[in-house]
Amino acid sequence: MLARIHPAPLTGSVPAIASKSMAHRLIIAAALSSGTTHVVCNTTCADIDATVRCMAALGSRIERVEDGYEVHPVPKSIELGILKAFQGAALDCGESGSTLRFLLPVACALGADAVFTGAGRLGERPLAPLSDELMAAGSDLVSDGGFPLATKGRLRPGRFVLPGTVSSQFISGLLLAFPLLPGASEIEVRGRIESRPYINLTVQALKLFGVDIAVERSMAPNGIDEMTTFRYGGTPYRTPGQVHVEGDWSNAAFWLCAGALSSGPVEVTGISLTSAQGDRNVLAALSRFGARTKRAPQAATVQPDSLHAFSMSAQDIPDLVPVISAVAAVSEGTSIIRDCARLRIKESDRLATTASELNALGARVAIDHDSLVIHGQPSLAGGTVDSHNDHRIAMMAAIAAIRCTGDVVIRGAEAVNKSYPDFFDHYRMLGGKVELSEE
Repeated sequence: MLARIHPAPLTGSVPAIASKSMAHRLIIAAALSSGTTHVVCNTTCADIDATVRCMAALGSRIERVEDGYEVHPVPKSIELGILKAFQGAALDCGESGSTLRFLLPVACALGADAVFTGAGRLGERPLAPLSDELMAAGSDLVSDGGFPLATKGRLRPGRFVLPGTVSSQFISGLLLAFPLLPGASEIEVRGRIESRPYINLTVQALKLFGVDIAVERSMAPNGIDEMTTFRYGGTPYRTPGQVHVEGDWSNAAFWLCAGALSSGPVEVTGISLTSAQGDRNVLAALSRFGARTKRAPQAATVQPDSLHAFSMSAQDIPDLVPVISAVAAVSEGTSIIRDCARLRIKESDRLATTASELNALGARVAIDHDSLVIHGQPSLAGGTVDSHNDHRIAMMAAIAAIRCTGDVVIRGAEAVNKSYPDFFDHYRMLGGKVELSEE
């Protein structure tokens, strides 16, 4: 699909969509719990649909209802007293990295003979050292180096060791699997943890289902690196009856950045300022650029002002890099966004595609090792960009169009369906001028 955007300021108010990060976690926990759970979730997307589809393949019955999902848990084996997944389950993860990395440990903990498949770049994204830890603990993983990936055998409880530089989804996947194992287990993470706020979301979701994770910080045996231990004490999942998926800061960030680039304020409603989502730091970043921000209990507003460059680390907020880069591209001075290595293994090589597609619009962006160096200028020219089948690149280009002098054409604009199917409808709601057509 092609999206042709005629440059125009965005202003007004838009509701936040459901956080897919939290939806993944709550739907999985509900499907593994002690009884039926009503998951209030005001929107869905391709990634959430992938998790629903895969949990259904493992034996959960999940019904779409008006305000979310009614989740019936995986059946319990009376003889073994454990949840038992369907054998021969086919788990199609689509392009959802969260679905694959969360459910691989879960399937192993259930003892499922399952086959994972996926699309796009998902089969190329690394699973080691998570896969190594799963196999060391009794699971068999069979693959020719991608999909299909087959699992056999049941995971044993115990101690798992991971470096802090790996995907936080590996740690979250193990934590979601622990309540399915008999007895206590722990994860020892050595070094500073990448994307730590996402692990905090997992701990928060588990607590809603009666599962407590103790977190202890200490020094690694070498006496230099820090070490974090996540301990699970043995309590099973217990349904709270109903849970709510909060508003999504990752996607709200695009509209808040639009407020910084436009001529009037943009408000996003339905987001919590006390959320554990790391991407709420978009407000702090925009304040550093010079935009004016306003906070309310369940809303945030950004309006433009004189924008100036600044430097930041993306270590805990990698998903913000594309849209923050768009703001930097029209801010006075040179901005540097550091610690972007993890962006290379997203839906696209997001370090490369952020630079190439902003440059296609007339920006001045360079890659320096694992950093983006962005030389700001008053406006961009416009032009044609490729989404590279990456939802955040497509949305980045749409927001950058606000400050372009010519039209912006986005090839592969349907990539937004991965996380935000209503993106272009909401773009128009705020006054954006976009025409959609088949390529």
